[in-house]
Amino acid sequence: MTPNRYSELDHVEQALPTTVTDAPNWIDIQAPAGDVPGDRTYRILKRGLDIFVGVAALLFFAPLFVVIAIAIKLSSKGPVLFRQERFGRQFKPFTFYKFRSMYADSDQTVHKAYISRLIAGRAESGNETGNGTAAGEKTRIFKITGDPRVTPFGRLLRRTSLDELPQLWNVLRGEMSLVGPRPCIQYELEQYADWHTLRLVDVKPGMTGLWQVVARNRVGFDEMVKLDLAYVKHRSLRLDIKILLRTPLAVISGNGAC
Repeated sequence: MTPNRYSELDHVEQALPTTVTDAPNWIDIQAPAGDVPGDRTYRILKRGLDIFVGVAALLFFAPLFVVIAIAIKLSSKGPVLFRQERFGRQFKPFTFYKFRSMYADSDQTVHKAYISRLIAGRAESGNETGNGTAAGEKTRIFKITGDPRVTPFGRLLRRTSLDELPQLWNVLRGEMSLVGPRPCIQYELEQYADWHTLRLVDVKPGMTGLWQVVARNRVGFDEMVKLDLAYVKHRSLRLDIKILLRTPLAVISGNGAC
């Protein structure tokens, strides 16, 4: 990392909402700017953690994989896995895996339009079905509520984040990490401002991350990117472990997945 690359983060972090900045006291957010000390050692240890936890999780969840696969096949036509091209570290494309939660061959037009409004700061809520929004409800990042493309069983998978489990294969392949920013989609990347792109220059995307456990679905797109940049700037094995330990609580709390 170069010291100047993240000079813009000084004002980015100052712009974080007070609730986001102050709430997670367990985060070492005051680490010095510039190069990450021992970055090469950190990458080696992080990769070791990814492999160890990834293999253990695949073995542990193997029976559940079978149950979910059967349920998907019985509940709707189409493949068990959803495959999509996404972009990781230094925007290298890779095939991203999830359990299929939508009907086969669903149109992406609705999601593309929502992402455009979300990045532009014009998405008033996560509800794209015209059912209205409760007073005071905040924009939900990358989540369209009441999405008719999602199957009934798919809603359960998304609510419990079980649809994310196949990404363990992406982790073992080295395309993703357990902890990092969310991988981006082509039509999302095309609308990034220059500073948005910093979130995936130096780190691999992750299954979970700082945004997911601190403010998931409670902040807008720019605030999500700022949290990703804070993670990039202050990343450490200790912070990764804290985020991993915090992730189950974020899932149980019902904040959802994206």
